[in-house]
Amino acid sequence: MALDPQVQEVITLVIKSGRPAYNTLSPKAARQLFRETRPASTPTPPEIGAVKNVTADGPGGPIPLRVYRPAGVASGAALPALVFYHGGGWVIGDLDTHDVQCRQITAEAGIAVVAVDYRLAPEHKFPASVDDAWAATRWVVAHGSELGIDPRRIAVGGDSAGGNLAAVVALLARDAGNTPAIALQVLVYPVTDLAGESKSYGDFSDGYLLTRDSMRWFKNHYLKSAGDADDWRASPLRAPSLAGLPPALVITAGFDPLRDEGAAYAARITEAGGSVDYVCYGGMIHGFMPMGRLIDTGNRAISHVAASLRQALRESEGAATSAA
Repeated sequence: MALDPQVQEVITLVIKSGRPAYNTLSPKAARQLFRETRPASTPTPPEIGAVKNVTADGPGGPIPLRVYRPAGVASGAALPALVFYHGGGWVIGDLDTHDVQCRQITAEAGIAVVAVDYRLAPEHKFPASVDDAWAATRWVVAHGSELGIDPRRIAVGGDSAGGNLAAVVALLARDAGNTPAIALQVLVYPVTDLAGESKSYGDFSDGYLLTRDSMRWFKNHYLKSAGDADDWRASPLRAPSLAGLPPALVITAGFDPLRDEGAAYAARITEAGGSVDYVCYGGMIHGFMPMGRLIDTGNRAISHVAASLRQALRESEGAATSAA
C-alpha cells in the first residue's frame, strides 16, 4: 500500500504553508484556522434546489440545522433524508465547514440532507454533542412534514467525530425500539474507541495530518475525565452489543490513525449479524473525502456515499409501502 501522489502533494503543501497543528492552538483559534483553510481543498459546490436554516429543540437550547434539498423536486415533496453530523473532534467544525460536502451528497443522492450544528467542547463537554445529535435526529423525524422529509426514510451519517455521533445515534435508536427507524448509518473514518491504542495509531502517529497528539488534544477537550472513554456513547466500539443495528457503510483511509478502530467496528457489526459495506481507501489519509479539489478519490468517496444512500433509502421506501 502506497500513499496516493495527490495526498502526498497535499501533505507537502500543508508543511510548506507552515500551518500550525491544532493541538498547539486554543479551541477558538483552531476553529478559525479550520474555517479559513477548508475552502482551499473543497471542490466547487454543485447546484442544488434549496438551502434553509432552521432550529431544533435541544437539551441545551436551540440546535441550528441546515436543510439541503436537491434541484428538480417540488418544494413540498417528502424526500428521504440524511441527518449529518460534521467532523472536527467535537471541538472544531460547523455548518459552513461541511457545507460543500452536504451539497455534494444532496446533489448526487437526490435526497435531503440535514446538517446538525451540535454544541462543541470544551465549552460543552461529553455528552453534550451526543445529546444534541440524538435530540436533533428525533426532532427532524417529528417535524418531517414541515421540512419536506419522509420520516420513514431516514439515514444518519458523519465524518470522524461526526461518524462517532452517527454510530451512537444508531445505537440509541436501536435501544429505543428502533425509533426512529434508521435505514443506513454512514460512518466515514469514524472515531469508535477513544483509547487510541490500535496498531494504526502507532503506525501513523505523525506525518499524515491527523496525528496522535491532535487526537489527544481533541479527546482531552471533549471528555470530562479519562474514564469517560469507557462509556460507549464516547467509544461505541465498547458497546456491550452491536446486534440489531441498521445497515452500515463504513469508510476508512489506509494512512489514518483511526483506520483500525473503524475496521474493528465494521467487523463487530458483521459478527453480530448486521449488514456492513466496509471499504478502506488504501492510499488516503484522514479527512480526504471533502478534499475533492485536490484529491480525486475524495469525490469518488462522495459518490460511494451517495449511491449507498440512494439504495438504502429506496429499499426503506419499499418496506414502508409494504407495511402500509
